[in-house]
Amino acid sequence: MTPYARRGVHGQTVEVLARRILGGEIPEGSTLDLVALQDELDVSLTALRESLKVLAAKGMVDARQRRGTFVRSRAEWNLLDADVLRWQFEGGRTTEADQRLLHNLAEVRAIIEPAAVRLAAERRTDADLTALDDALTAMEEQDAGAAHAVEADLAFHRALLAATHNELLSRMEMVIESGLAHRDRIVHSSPHGEDPVPAHRAVLDAVRDRDPRAAEAAMRALLDQAGRDLDRVGNADEPQDETEGARPQ
Repeated sequence: MTPYARRGVHGQTVEVLARRILGGEIPEGSTLDLVALQDELDVSLTALRESLKVLAAKGMVDARQRRGTFVRSRAEWNLLDADVLRWQFEGGRTTEADQRLLHNLAEVRAIIEPAAVRLAAERRTDADLTALDDALTAMEEQDAGAAHAVEADLAFHRALLAATHNELLSRMEMVIESGLAHRDRIVHSSPHGEDPVPAHRAVLDAVRDRDPRAAEAAMRALLDQAGRDLDRVGNADEPQDETEGARPQ
């Protein structure tokens, strides 16, 4: 699931078409008018066809004789593809499908990460601890801005998966990161989330102590906090009692 390179006219065309499909602007089952798209996007027919090949490889479009190129049903899209996840979450608006996918990814994290952190506690090396320490230190830099906080959080969870020393689990970072990055952008841009550092430190301490049970419990607590943060941010615009102020960072 190597991410698609976002460079040049070809890459831009792929992303424009993908986001239109994911956002429902080009609905499932619709047939694409290649000539109209070529004129609108100001690209050659060859470039357009090459872009559609990328989307076809991700299960989003197909081409048939007499029917032409059409959008396949969502059930056939490769939703675990890193690009498809990124396109959906970076599309500039949040749809009901986006919310559903974010919820699904939260469930995937709840299955994978507690089990993964048990392995990390058993197998971690000094190099793994250094990577985790560096990520946590970056998370503690609260004045560095939301983008920095997002990257630090991603680095921490990426290092945890790497510490399992399981090649397949390490590759799950491409699935987890897309949903985590989207969630982090929402939460870290709001004053209503809890301070994430203590929960992450508890995970790191258990991994450092080679305590799989404590590491799993700490990860479950961290994921519970992540869910509360999203709920709190989502409800931030609703009227609150004077005693229900947001918790400080």
